[in-house]
Amino acid sequence: MATDKQDTHDSAAARLIGRSRLIVLVAVVAVLLAAFSLFLLGAIIALKTVAEAWQGVLAATLGPTDLTVRFLEIVSVMLKAVVFYLIGVGFYSLFISPLNLTVAMGIETLNDLETKIISVVIVIMAVHFLQRFIQHQDALDLVLVAGALAMATAALVYFKVHSFREAERAKTQRTPGQKRAREEMFRHAHEEHDIQPEEPRENERRPH
Repeated sequence: MATDKQDTHDSAAARLIGRSRLIVLVAVVAVLLAAFSLFLLGAIIALKTVAEAWQGVLAATLGPTDLTVRFLEIVSVMLKAVVFYLIGVGFYSLFISPLNLTVAMGIETLNDLETKIISVVIVIMAVHFLQRFIQHQDALDLVLVAGALAMATAALVYFKVHSFREAERAKTQRTPGQKRAREEMFRHAHEEHDIQPEEPRENERRPH
């Protein structure tokens, strides 16, 4: 009986349009492959750098500055891999099926995903500047890079704060209808939303 209800719940058009979200799987697979490739590339670079570092130190041909720059390059590659990974699992959780991983990381909306990505991008920019600072040769060039990074970071931080506020506002103002729609779509595989009498928002309810 439950199967019959589920089969007749959605119209053919609703099933077709609702299931179109599965096309996001193409992006998820592509982005996760990019993330895996970057993680693997970072691991290979790390092994190669460690081997060359020991050889250079023992032969007294590699100084601490060069070592630091090379290891920072590994950190930069890994952080870029994290960006792709967050996008992949975030898209899957938002469009296909919620994951405990993303909920534990605080990624429950698109605004949450944007905020996390911006945080990692800011760290990548900081690592990039640290590399330039360590090996700087032209003071003017370093100042120009610092100014450009400062302006970009300020813009990203402003956007991050705005996105965070929007995400928090959306969570507090989420209606019972939105929660029911998520449950119908992800738990019961229903694509067509049941129209029910308007329910009061949770923050508008008053105890009797």
